[in-house]
Amino acid sequence: MEPEITSAAVQTNLNVVWTLIAGILVFTMQAGFALVETGFTRAKNAANIMMKNLMDFAAGSLAFYVLGAALMFGASKAAGWLGWGGLGMPSLATGEGVWDWTFLFFQTMFAATAATIVSGAVAERIEFKSYLIYSILVSAVVYPISGHWMWGGLAGAQSAGWLEGLGFHDFAGSTVVHSVGGWIALAGAIALGPRIGKYRPDGSANPIPGHALVLGTLGVFLLWIGWFGFNPGSYTAGVCSIGRVAMTTNLAACAGTIAALVTAWLIMGKPDLTMALNGSLAGLVAITAPCDVVTANASVVIGLVAGVLVVLSVFALDRLHIDDPVGAVSVHCVNGVWGTLAVGLFAAPVSAGYGNEMVGLFYGGGLGFLGVQATGVVCTAAWAFGTGLVIFFALKKLGILRVSAKTELKGLDLVEHGQDAYASFQFFSNT
Repeated sequence: MEPEITSAAVQTNLNVVWTLIAGILVFTMQAGFALVETGFTRAKNAANIMMKNLMDFAAGSLAFYVLGAALMFGASKAAGWLGWGGLGMPSLATGEGVWDWTFLFFQTMFAATAATIVSGAVAERIEFKSYLIYSILVSAVVYPISGHWMWGGLAGAQSAGWLEGLGFHDFAGSTVVHSVGGWIALAGAIALGPRIGKYRPDGSANPIPGHALVLGTLGVFLLWIGWFGFNPGSYTAGVCSIGRVAMTTNLAACAGTIAALVTAWLIMGKPDLTMALNGSLAGLVAITAPCDVVTANASVVIGLVAGVLVVLSVFALDRLHIDDPVGAVSVHCVNGVWGTLAVGLFAAPVSAGYGNEMVGLFYGGGLGFLGVQATGVVCTAAWAFGTGLVIFFALKKLGILRVSAKTELKGLDLVEHGQDAYASFQFFSNT
C-alpha cells in the first residue's frame, strides 16, 4: 500500500523544486557576468576573463561549503556578530535533511554572485593567482560574516544576526550580496590602479571600448533572466507572492534602463548602449532589497533613480581616476546602497498587503526604520571595503597583485594562459 501524501508533504516538495529551479536561474547569472565583462573589455583578455568567472564559482563554491556556510548560518556567537556550525555542511535548525541541501545549494549561488562581481572592476590587469586567492577568501570569510549579520536567521532563530535583531530588511541581497561585492570591487580597483592609457596626461579619461557589445548585451539579458530566480526565489517557497516580486523586479529594471539611457544621452549627446545596459543592471540591483515590500509604482521610482545614479557614478569614478572597466562599482555598490535605503523609504504597510511591521518614510513610518537600513549599509561598507583593502594591498605587498606592463600591453590571454580566445576565428579568416 502506497504511503499517503499529505498536503504538508506536497508543499515541502513544491518549495524544494521551486528553490532548486530558482537557484539554477541564479547560476545562469555566472554566464551573464562572464559575457558582460568579456564584451565590455578588450579581445586580448577574453580567455582570462572567462577563466576568472569559471574559477571564482568553482573555488568559491567549495570555500563556501567547507567554511563559509558555517560562518554564515551556524548558531550565533558574540551577540550575533558571528555564526559557527562546524566545518562542511552547517548544522541547520531542521537537521541534515532534503531541505538543508536545497537551502545550501541556493545560498551557494548567492555567495558565488558576490565573489564574481569584483571580476569586472579588476579586469585586464590583475594576476590570475591573486584573483584565485581573493575568490577563496571572500567566499569563505568576508561574505559569510557580514551575511550572518543580516541573513543568519534564515537557518533558524538560533542563527539570527545582530542586524536582523534591529529589524534590518534586505530581501534578496542589495547589501548582503551586491554591496559587499561592490565595495570589494572598489577596493580592488583602488589597489590595482588604472589600466595603462586609461587617463591622459591632462587627467581626462581616455575611453577604452569593449570589443564585443553583442556579447555584453547578451550577458545583460542572461543576468536579467537570472534575477527572476534571485528575487522571487528568495522566498524559498512556492507561494503566490513570487509573482508580485517578479513584477516589481522587472519594472525596476525597465525603469533603470530608460533612466540611464536618457541621462547618458543628455550628458554625452548620444544614446549609449553600455550605459543603458548598466541601467538595466542598476535597476535590478536596487530592487533586490525592497522587491517584496514595495508597490509596483514604487519599484518604478526605485529603478528610475538607479538609472540616473549609475551614469553619474561612472563619470564620478572617472574623475577620481578609479578605473572600473565594466562599471561594477556603479552598478552593484552605489545601487546596492540605494536599494537598501529604498526599503526604509518605500516599504508599504501590511494593511495594503505589503511590507512588514516596519513601514517606509513615505507611508508615514518614522526615521527609525530608515536609520536601521542606513546602519546596515554603513557597517557592511566598513567591513567589505576594509577587508577588501587588506586583501588586495596584502597581495600588492607580496608583489603578485598586478601583471607587468609588458603583460598588460600584450594581453593576459597569451602571457598568463598561453591561449587566444579567438584563435579559431583568426585561422578561418586567414584561409
